[in-house]
Amino acid sequence: QIGKNVSMGQGVFVGNRVTIDDNCRIQNNVSVYDNVHLGEGVFCGPSMVFTNVFNPRALIERKDEYRDTLVKKGATLGANCTIVCGVTIGEYAFVGAGAVVNKNVPAYALVVGVPARQIGWMSEYGEQLDIPLEGHAEIICPHTGACYKLIGNKVIKG
Repeated sequence: QIGKNVSMGQGVFVGNRVTIDDNCRIQNNVSVYDNVHLGEGVFCGPSMVFTNVFNPRALIERKDEYRDTLVKKGATLGANCTIVCGVTIGEYAFVGAGAVVNKNVPAYALVVGVPARQIGWMSEYGEQLDIPLEGHAEIICPHTGACYKLIGNKVIKG
């Protein structure tokens, strides 16, 4: 299923058991394999990679072992990053270019590196929020006026 106002670049492949919600942007050379589900407004950077089998072998068919990958509303997946199957990327999370994501990413989290690790928080506007990774804090986005609250190890808007 492909929603409305979806943009796909050159060399994009979309598998049979895929959902792509409205307003997604999939840049050049991205393969969206079976069991990948993209929420509304997801951005997939150039040449980023999804997998759908955790331990592939050419000589062993594992199509019945595909793992679901869920990318929630507004998330950004940077150029050349890899998303290992079976993870969930939270709403408005931001995966840096070249990162390898092998575990779930919280909503609004900024992750980078190999393997990906969280280094901060992002606003819905796409700006890094100047708050710690854990504790209690509050910040107002200078672009939108939205308030973000850090409670423990989660950020919520409102």
